[in-house]
Amino acid sequence: MKSDLLDRLMAARAAKVPLALLTRLPDGAQLLVPGDAVPEALAAEARAAIDADAARNVTIGNETWFIAPENPPLRLIIVGAVHIAQALVPMALPLGFAVNVVDPRRAFATEERMGDRVTISGDWPDEAMAALKPDARTAVVTLTHDPKLDDPALEVALRSPAFYVGSLGSRKTHAKRVARLTEAGLTEAEIARIAAPVGLDIGAVTAPEIAVSILAQIVSARRGGPKKRAEG
Repeated sequence: MKSDLLDRLMAARAAKVPLALLTRLPDGAQLLVPGDAVPEALAAEARAAIDADAARNVTIGNETWFIAPENPPLRLIIVGAVHIAQALVPMALPLGFAVNVVDPRRAFATEERMGDRVTISGDWPDEAMAALKPDARTAVVTLTHDPKLDDPALEVALRSPAFYVGSLGSRKTHAKRVARLTEAGLTEAEIARIAAPVGLDIGAVTAPEIAVSILAQIVSARRGGPKKRAEG
């Protein structure tokens, strides 16, 4: 790999910018998309590989290319180290999510409760979210039922490129949340991004069942599936 291409690839990784590394077979010529000029048909295949997060071989004209997506890591930010979070964390890890748990309540946000494979922040949610900088590969879920904790996190998440933002609570609770966020200056379009009541409608009752419904909805949002929601 040429040094200039490697430098651009490393810079994109550092900036968490999705791109694809294209290698022409059999001569090994390499290009980056976006970045380098390529035929639109090849660029479209590169964008599809990025969206699917899966490598592929494609033939355009008389050239065959191997396309390897270089996506930032998937992240799940959970606000609230509650029982649902305890169930959600071990389910999210095998799916490739790096998990961050945010909760300023020190008695809740402990390694004993959340496990040693997550990053725990005891900062106030708006400060933690500003530091974490949710990107297009980030899902955010608020679970505390406490507006003082959930709302500041939502204000940051809804103004970010996060691909999923969900919040626990009934429809009545969500209506009050919408009113508060509107008063805080969020637009109707921004507030409409919230998956609430959170989770796919699978009749979930227990904390592990609700965690399954939330994670299923996150996967659905990432893969472009149905968005039906369940009562949280």
